[in-house]
Amino acid sequence: MQKLITSFRVFIICTILFGLIYSLLMAGIGQIIFPHQANGSLLMRNDKVIGSTLIAQEFTSPKYFHSRFSAINYNAASSGGSNLAPSSKKLIDLTKDHIQQIRLENGLSTDLQLPADIALSSASGLDPQISWDNAMLQLPRVAKQRGLSEKKLKRIVRANTSHDFVGIWGQEAVNVLELNLALDELGNNK
Repeated sequence: MQKLITSFRVFIICTILFGLIYSLLMAGIGQIIFPHQANGSLLMRNDKVIGSTLIAQEFTSPKYFHSRFSAINYNAASSGGSNLAPSSKKLIDLTKDHIQQIRLENGLSTDLQLPADIALSSASGLDPQISWDNAMLQLPRVAKQRGLSEKKLKRIVRANTSHDFVGIWGQEAVNVLELNLALDELGNNK
């Protein structure tokens, strides 16, 4: 019986220590050191939340850069992919449809090789970035729709590109929401 009581005490102490105190301590440190990130990296315009730099949004207008496809329709409450195998006929057909849509809306030739992230859904369905190559394929469409030179738009894309970590990990990536907001602000400042 003594071992049971001791085990129960250890359980209660560990629950309070690691389940409550540690969690509150980490949340407090996060709020002090990284308040923007700890609160979801939210983007505000006119005192209204318009999105998060961490979660993709769907953009369909030709004047915007488009996010990666999402198997969950960009629903942040249910992150996940399609879980279809590479050999799945459904995935193959869906990818062919995506490729056809991308080629059509961007005026791309059928022999042009596309980066994977332009045609495939992200694993989480919420990846906010696209690759540099993906952005460059969309650039002529967006430049034409906005009446901007491709050179000027490329500078704006470059300004909204994050680079790999110390030249070792990752690749260049463009946050679609931040880029589209920068384009909208440019339009407001003309």
